[in-house]
Amino acid sequence: MPPEPNTAPLVAAARKRHELTRTKAIQALRELDRIGAPVSFEVVARHAGISRSWLYGQPDIRAEIERLRDVSRRSPSPPIPAAERSSDASLHARLEAALERNRHLTEENQRLRRQLAHALGDQRASACTGPEPSAPRCSSVTIGPC
Repeated sequence: MPPEPNTAPLVAAARKRHELTRTKAIQALRELDRIGAPVSFEVVARHAGISRSWLYGQPDIRAEIERLRDVSRRSPSPPIPAAERSSDASLHARLEAALERNRHLTEENQRLRRQLAHALGDQRASACTGPEPSAPRCSSVTIGPC
């Protein structure tokens, strides 16, 4: 009876090499996304030091490369690095601050309009009933329907 081949070390080495290659690819993707560089299979393979054919054979990594590549193609301007992108919470906070500022400006605008109306009314009243008794009395004009 022939001895059984001892393939366990080979399988373990292949598994370790596969995980190391995955780690390199994922780190390369994160780094390229972080700095805002364009993402493609060639760029990721070169950055990670792995083969493009290996990348095409990994469904999850392939999908992420295609997603990032499509995002960078749709954007007319250079891609924004991940660290500089606004989070949803940040955008909501900015929106709330803008809405609050808008409310304050609306209230201030209404207050200033009332003050202006009173000032113009006081100015008109003092012009019509001037200090001189012989000053002509102003009459209000009512405009009727057309």
